Amino acid sequence: MKGCIFCKIVNGKTISWKVYEDDLIIAFFDISVASEGHTLIIPKKHYENIYDIPEKEICELIKVVKKLAIKYKGKLKINNVQILHSSGKEAQQDVPHFHFHLIPRHKDDDLDLSYKSHPELKKNFDKLLEKLKK
Repeated sequence: MKGCIFCKIVNGKTISWKVYEDDLIIAFFDISVASEGHTLIIPKKHYENIYDIPEKEICELIKVVKKLAIKYKGKLKINNVQILHSSGKEAQQDVPHFHFHLIPRHKDDDLDLSYKSHPELKKNFDKLLEKLKK
């Protein structure tokens, strides 16, 4: 997609620090780094979000996420990670190219990726289930 920064990385049009590449996938350090080793894993083909990406490709991506997590554990002694994905502006997707974040975590890293719980929404569970069953 023209103008997509991740497509530019895939095509070698902008700098990146690749940690993995195969025919379908590329992984590189995130320049908006949250922690040391913060990595983005993306399909080479442009898909905007989870609604666009074929199941086969998302399965291949998550395999690479796991492969990198294991590699980081062995080589970098990273024993804790967060895996993050956002689809859509309201979900805080900054780059409209499907991607996973692999974010290494360390004790006292001062990184807070938590969310506020809304227990009052539990009252809607039955209605939501009904809608999903239709």
